[in-house]
Amino acid sequence: MKFRVERDALAEAVTWAARGLPNRPPVPVLAGVLIEADEQGTLTLSAFDYEVSARVTFQADVSEGGTVLVMGRLLADISRNLPDRPVEVCTDGNKVTMTCGSSRFSLLQMPSDEYPTLPATPEPSGSVSGDVFTQAVTQVSVAADRSDTLPILTGVRIEIEGEKITLLATDRYRLAVRELTWNPTESDIAMTILVPARTLADTAKALGPSGTVDLALGRAAGGDGLVGFEAGQRRTTTRLLDGDYPKVTSIFPTSVETEVVVETAALVEAVKRVALVAERNTPVRLRFSDGQVGIDAGTGDDAQASEAVEGTLTGPEIEIAFNPHYLLDGLGALGTQYARLSFTQSSRPAVLAGQASLDAEADTSYRYVLMPVRFAS
Repeated sequence: MKFRVERDALAEAVTWAARGLPNRPPVPVLAGVLIEADEQGTLTLSAFDYEVSARVTFQADVSEGGTVLVMGRLLADISRNLPDRPVEVCTDGNKVTMTCGSSRFSLLQMPSDEYPTLPATPEPSGSVSGDVFTQAVTQVSVAADRSDTLPILTGVRIEIEGEKITLLATDRYRLAVRELTWNPTESDIAMTILVPARTLADTAKALGPSGTVDLALGRAAGGDGLVGFEAGQRRTTTRLLDGDYPKVTSIFPTSVETEVVVETAALVEAVKRVALVAERNTPVRLRFSDGQVGIDAGTGDDAQASEAVEGTLTGPEIEIAFNPHYLLDGLGALGTQYARLSFTQSSRPAVLAGQASLDAEADTSYRYVLMPVRFAS
């Protein structure tokens, strides 16, 4: 095998393929990235750990075709740190030699014949705008559970019905829901899947800038246990989580007693400052009254802090406490100049939604439900 390729193209491709490599692979070959050079002028880099597969194809000057397997993380580190010049790669016995300017690296080949077969390239079930997809996944994945106590809660539930997609995630303390539209290949498509949140977030972040992301579901992805994503020449599949997701939509309040509209950035900065004195797992208290939102933390002999920001109140005054990190996650995910907080009572969940201006309607396509924390009077 022998080829020549631009440094940036190689570095980007290796980073994409190697992003999901396991830290502790169950078998040594799974730490590798498979490089396939086609004499027609293309390179394909692949990685697979039986859960997530990644594949990217790009143009290169191939003078001799072939297939090699090398350590993926090492290849990624080398590619990112090469000088900004074309890279020549060739096999030399059981080694793979990389030359870039005066830099020269020699990597040991791994046994490519022991590498598992990747899932087939999925057929798209529909497409969605890349920036919309990335924003939606980012907004929802913040609420997914990060522990393994209940593995099913580490996923994002994706419900597809016709042209509507609903993403949902919860860790039992907060819940995030985002609705969006997409362009399905079949108008009557209906499916619910559960995708690992961390994998979904990494994929959305990497594919989003490409313009359009294709989704492959069920058989189109290679089986009912897989979902596929593709943008440009980048393709990935991931195995779905198995199990029944809890029916958590009932947590949404059926009525609203109090609503407050506040400038998002002002509230975020105030909560960050006040939370500096909040010890681990200690809530911040918010008092919503006519014209302002008071925020304070700390009691008794402990350090204390308080601050107030302007807010427009509709309904009776209310005092409520939240985990500051969960509150900041929700506010940070809104992406709008103003936040609308809706309450029934201080012991019931609150709902956050965004709105473009002080007098605009709330954008309910994204809602973040936050459980309050009890506090001493």
